Amino acid sequence: MQREQVLLEKAQKRLEEIHKIPALKKGNSITKALRRNGISRRDFMKWAGAMTAMLSLPASFVPLTAKAAEVADRLPVIWLHMAECTGCSESLLRSDGPGIDSLIFDYISLEYHETLMAASGFQAEHNLEAAIEKYKGRYVLMVEGGIPTGLEGQYLTIGAHGKTGWQGTVEASEHAAAIFAIGTCSSFGGIQAANPNPTATKPLSQVINKPVINVPGCPPSEKNIVGNVIHFILFGTLPSLDAFNRPKWAYGLRIHDLCERRGHFDAGEFVQAFGDDGAKDSYCLYKMGCKGPYTFNNCSKLRFNSHTSWPIQAGHGCIGCSEPNFWDTMGPFEEPMANKLYNTPFFGGADRTADNIGITLLGAAAIGIAAHAVLTNIKKDNQ
Repeated sequence: MQREQVLLEKAQKRLEEIHKIPALKKGNSITKALRRNGISRRDFMKWAGAMTAMLSLPASFVPLTAKAAEVADRLPVIWLHMAECTGCSESLLRSDGPGIDSLIFDYISLEYHETLMAASGFQAEHNLEAAIEKYKGRYVLMVEGGIPTGLEGQYLTIGAHGKTGWQGTVEASEHAAAIFAIGTCSSFGGIQAANPNPTATKPLSQVINKPVINVPGCPPSEKNIVGNVIHFILFGTLPSLDAFNRPKWAYGLRIHDLCERRGHFDAGEFVQAFGDDGAKDSYCLYKMGCKGPYTFNNCSKLRFNSHTSWPIQAGHGCIGCSEPNFWDTMGPFEEPMANKLYNTPFFGGADRTADNIGITLLGAAAIGIAAHAVLTNIKKDNQ
């Protein structure tokens, strides 16, 4: 209780300080934005409660989470696009209706976002430079996409002054209050960095010298994006991170831990081929290559497509998209990981430091999963 009280007082003090900063969008408020879109105060508070729980905060923080959303317009955001497909932005913006997460992001003062802004050419470049100068030390930098460093960083050269993507990223990060790598490409390099990586693409953390919070996923859930912003507003500090700088509140558990098909795994009931009776009965997809036992994310809790479904629910195994180098280490995507055990990313990976599981135990766990699948199947055949 004492620790909770200290956190409460810290968050209250920070919100009071942020509230003193003039609103960047005059005449607007989150309350007005919600009302315009037919979202009641009751629904907003329900969202605040869900967000509080997702951030692993006590229920006493619900009013403060709501307040953090209300003062989010004091927080300038600069969003850069590097080598990527814009899927992370789409995850945040492409909802069937304006949900509270996307409305809050609309409400935030988004100073630069190449996909959304109307400006181009000199005007766009001026907007970026002016925002960096005006909000120096205050703005949040979000980078989507890996950073190509080949050919002396000449890739992604844009704008009237011909700045490269690498140069623009370094300059924007210099005076940022917080930096988020949005999506697996920015967090770990993504498909651009997959072998043979002809553009020498690197994750954001390897091209700048400041702390980076990784929010991986291909794409990540919009709640993981907005949740990090809310946490920063509340505390102004980095959340608890794992070995790969991922927030533990979002990436602290394996897909396997909370999977809706886990009971079938424990019972030895596996899909043997896509479309078979096991698939129709939602059996475990491990034998079809599901990487859920090796992947850290909260997809099963948040889901996609307006929170209606996610890959495993739809009938395909997890491909491990929130893990480092997953294009190289998790494939082939429809073969069990045990077939290539010693090429996994776990030897020296997140488990080793974040969850205090040693290399030997991890290897034993992976072997055990494979053995479980084989033995239970033999048992069933005998029966």
